[in-house]
Amino acid sequence: MAFACEPESAKDLKPVGKTRLSVWFWDVYDAQLLTDSGNYDDYQRRALRLSYLRDIKAKDLVDTTKEEWQRLDVTVSNEHTQWLDKLNKMWPDVSEGDCLMLVENEQGHSTFYNAEGVLGSVESAQFTEDFLAIWLSPNSRFKEERNELIGATQ
Repeated sequence: MAFACEPESAKDLKPVGKTRLSVWFWDVYDAQLLTDSGNYDDYQRRALRLSYLRDIKAKDLVDTTKEEWQRLDVTVSNEHTQWLDKLNKMWPDVSEGDCLMLVENEQGHSTFYNAEGVLGSVESAQFTEDFLAIWLSPNSRFKEERNELIGATQ
C-alpha cells in the first residue's frame, strides 16, 4: 500500500515529519508532511498524507474539518461552506489501510488523491491554508502531533 498514495505530483517532495493521531485509545491515522525542500520553514509546495487506521465515513471527515476550523477561529464563510460541500462529494468513506493525500501546487491550490488516483481539486490558496492549519497551525488541537509533523521534535 505504500505506493498507493504516491501521486506523480508528489514524487519530488521530501519528508518533513510524521506522527500518529490517537484519540482516547483509538489510533485514527498516521500523518506525514512533505515539502519540496524537506523543511517546514522554507517551502514552495506541501503535501499531507493521511493513512487511516480505522473506518471513517466521508461525512464525518468533512464535519470534523468544519469543527476544527471553528476551533481555530477560521470564519466559516459561504466560500468555506462551498468547499465543504465539494469535499463531501469528493471524498470517499475510508477504511483501515486507506489513505488520502493533499498535494499543493505552485499556485497554492489543493488536489486530493487516494489509492485510485485523483479525487478532485480545490482551486484556492485560502482553502489550502485553512485546511492544512488543522494540522500545522500553532493553535492546532494536537500540539505534540503538530510538532512531530513539522519536524520540531526529532
